[in-house]
Amino acid sequence: MSLPRLWTTSQELASDPFRAMRREMENAFRAFDQGAPSSSIGAGAPAINVAETGDGFEVTAELPGVDEKDIQVSLDGNQLVISGEKKAESTKDEKDWHVVERSYGSFYRSMSLPFEPEEGAVEAHFDKGVLHLAIRKPAKAVKTTKTIDIKTGTPPSASPVSNEAAPGKAA
Repeated sequence: MSLPRLWTTSQELASDPFRAMRREMENAFRAFDQGAPSSSIGAGAPAINVAETGDGFEVTAELPGVDEKDIQVSLDGNQLVISGEKKAESTKDEKDWHVVERSYGSFYRSMSLPFEPEEGAVEAHFDKGVLHLAIRKPAKAVKTTKTIDIKTGTPPSASPVSNEAAPGKAA
């Protein structure tokens, strides 16, 4: 991939001062797109969405064309792992393929959670090619807001030690 040319000939500038730069940028994007996989499955990592709720996390993973029995969800401490395999349909050798954009193979996606889920805290559902995970936060990880009462007047003392003599010391 080459970088865009910043210097152009006077002929290019006369017709459209941005034409050469636009052409170079289009070439750069085209080269980048050719290296990108057409599908997340088979490329190693399915696309996911992660949302935090008050009491947990919701994770959805796109797994089109994958059978439920070919998906594994596991926890290792606070590490959530989604893995599996999209199996190829049986193909007939007499076909002469011209374009093949569907991909097959194994996939893997992991993410660290900000807590270690308790036993039974993860529910998984698979519907229409989308894996839905609900992960409940442990009680100690759920954020609670505490309101502090504000009193009027000066504080009783700036030091937390009382004015009495400490035990074991003579007054």
